[in-house]
Amino acid sequence: MIKNNNGYFGEFGGSYVPEPLKEVLKEVEEKFYQFINDPEFLKELAYYQKQYIGRENPLYFAERLTQKIGGAKIYLKREDLNHTGAHKINNAIGQALLAKKMGKKRIIAETGAGQHGVATATVCALFGMDCTIYMGEIDIKRQALNVFKMELLGAKVVPVTRGTATLKDAVDAALEDFVENAHNTFYLLGSAVGPHPYPSMVREFQSIIGKEARKQILDLEGKLPDYIIAAVGGGSNAIGLFHPFVDDKDVKIIGVEPAGKGLDTPDHAASIVKGSVGIIHGFKCYTLQDEKGEPLPVHSVAAGLDYPGVGPEHSYYKSIGRADYVGITDKEALDTFFELSKIEGIIPAIESAHAVAYGIKLAKDLEKDKIIIINLSGRGDKDITQVKEML
Repeated sequence: MIKNNNGYFGEFGGSYVPEPLKEVLKEVEEKFYQFINDPEFLKELAYYQKQYIGRENPLYFAERLTQKIGGAKIYLKREDLNHTGAHKINNAIGQALLAKKMGKKRIIAETGAGQHGVATATVCALFGMDCTIYMGEIDIKRQALNVFKMELLGAKVVPVTRGTATLKDAVDAALEDFVENAHNTFYLLGSAVGPHPYPSMVREFQSIIGKEARKQILDLEGKLPDYIIAAVGGGSNAIGLFHPFVDDKDVKIIGVEPAGKGLDTPDHAASIVKGSVGIIHGFKCYTLQDEKGEPLPVHSVAAGLDYPGVGPEHSYYKSIGRADYVGITDKEALDTFFELSKIEGIIPAIESAHAVAYGIKLAKDLEKDKIIIINLSGRGDKDITQVKEML
């Protein structure tokens, strides 16, 4: 049985929101814990995971990459093979089913890289729900293909022009809509961030990644991995991989944050590595903030990592030393984008390339009997135009 943690992971998490939003979130919280422990709900969720998303997806031994590096064995958890091309659909299906059970007819969401927006628009088409997606104006420009996909699927994409016009501002706009229209609207939040119950809810729907990977590596190798690695922006794909391994103390956990143009510059989005404890979007976490506690502008070549905070469960893992968090620069991620494409025939999302880049660095210094699992959280179709223009 999945128990309610009341929104806290150590000191992190919580629900620092106005009273009107607290009332709305209380309903979501009650219904989530009711249905996540309901065998009929879980049976329906499992049906869509298999028949619609296409799970389980492979844990693929990247043999040529491993041979080139000459170190540890590298396995890729192939979330890029899911319907819509990323891990985001795992959570979107789960929350949409919950919204359906709650009788909500309208779905809103925020998106950065556009993958969550596409996943949300997809499940709204599947279940016949009205869909509105908030997206920063800058992200709309660099992810034009995903914007067209969302509109093709029947969603209304609303440009957000205030602030930095990226993911943080899209979340702000979506939360405002949610408070105003809670009577008929469900906010389908895409990452393991925000006020309670969203971090726990997203974690539960994404934990299928780690549950599958854990079983698959035992079947393939007869033992658990030495390292598991995933890119961390808000943190949903990473927490989905990490959580099922948390009690396996011999498995080292590494989250890879966007170091942008360098951790010694202001142009990065490494919230854990360079941030401090603060409150953003209604929850406490490590965040990049100024002296007044206001979020700082952030940068990453990957739109999906362009966020000045990080999920509270990641913040907790960092604080107790259960996971390590590191940075990978734009250049390192882009170099890996090309390398994985040419060596394995897999074009990764730029977000995922951050994780692969660090995995390659790590593998070089390890013995050949060591095993690394890297979450390949999405495919790079959405990034082709952006990378081409950069070239």
